[in-house]
Formats: sequence, structure tokens, C-alpha cells
Amino acid sequence: MNKPQDKHPIRMNTLGRLMGIIGISLAIALALQGSAQAGFAEGATAYNNRNYAQAYRTILPLARAGNADAEHLLGLMYYMGRGVQQDYKQALQWHRRAALQGKADAQYVVGAMYYTGNAVIQDHRQAVTWFRKAAEQGHADAQQVLGLMYRYHIGGMPEDNVLAYMLWNLAAAGGNANAAEQRAAVARKMTPEQIEEGQALSAAWQPGKPLPRTSRTGD
Repeated sequence: MNKPQDKHPIRMNTLGRLMGIIGISLAIALALQGSAQAGFAEGATAYNNRNYAQAYRTILPLARAGNADAEHLLGLMYYMGRGVQQDYKQALQWHRRAALQGKADAQYVVGAMYYTGNAVIQDHRQAVTWFRKAAEQGHADAQQVLGLMYRYHIGGMPEDNVLAYMLWNLAAAGGNANAAEQRAAVARKMTPEQIEEGQALSAAWQPGKPLPRTSRTGD
């Protein structure tokens, strides 16, 4: 018996990546990055050590003061129910605050929550908006998901294999293994001219620059 195809090709991928972001390894990365306000590294270390109550006490005032790293970590704590009662609406609120300050990881999480309809009315177009913001900062997971949205014509995106290939090329270079597999799969459906354009677009793009919204040969 053939396995039925997933009608929502992003769903499991997005949720899997979202859970990966929420893991302890992210807190380690945040702590290593440092922060403009004293105390964040201590809060992230407490979170790493599973001292969630101490992490919450340290992170909360920083988040309230507008520290984007603290807002993001507090959002993760609410999402997972670590040190606080699990509250997806609070998670979305804190992630959105960090996302509006340009925190790429938070932008990706907000996009995922809009995509899945978690604590917010499901809105794939809003998901595209937030995924694009993160992708344009070089966020590999956001690039990978945005490529899927082009590939499968989701959220009002045009179906464009060239842009999907470009995004998966970027995401694969950023360490996203799924993107490498998806790039190989879509390449089998593309002409040499389309692959050449996808390669050229990814080579020309730089983080912080707008991603192209149309291609010359893709459809």
C-alpha cells in the first residue's frame, strides 16, 4: 500500500524545527552570544542548568526592559512551560516583541505559530511575512521553510522551483540537512537553465538584502 502524501508538506518540518529551536542548545548559543544588558548570560546559564525558576527571575526584568534575547528566551520558557505555566499566547507575545526588534530566531517562531495556528488564527500569509524576515537575515531554517512555500504554492506564494532551489541552496549552506535533500529532489524536475539561474541567485544574495520574489525561468 502506498503511503499517502502529506497535504501540508511544511507542517511536520516546521514543528520539528520549532522544537529544535526551543531545545537547551539554543539557550547555550544565546548565552555565548552575550547581551547588551548584564544578567542575560546568567539567566541563560540557569536555564541550561534546568534551574528554570532562577532563569525566569533573571530573564523577566530584562525582557520587560526590551532586551530582544531575553524576550525570545522568555517566549521559549512559556512555550515549553519551563519555570512558568505553559502559555502559548504569552509565548507568542514575547516572541513577537523580540521579532519586531529583528531577532531572527523569534521571527521564525512567530512564522511557525502563524503557520500552525498555535495561539493565533492560522494565517499562512502572515507566516510567509515572518519567515521571509528571518530568511533575509540568513536564518537557514526559515530559508528552508520559505523554499517549501514556493515549491508547493502556499500562503499566496507563486509556485517557483527556481526560488525554492535558491532558498534550499542557501539553507543547505547554512547547515540545514533537509534543504540539501529537497534541493536535490527539485533539481530532478528542473531544466539546466533553471538550475543555473537558481545557482546564480543564491551566489549573488547576501544576508540583510531582500530575497528575490520572482525568477526569470521558474514556474
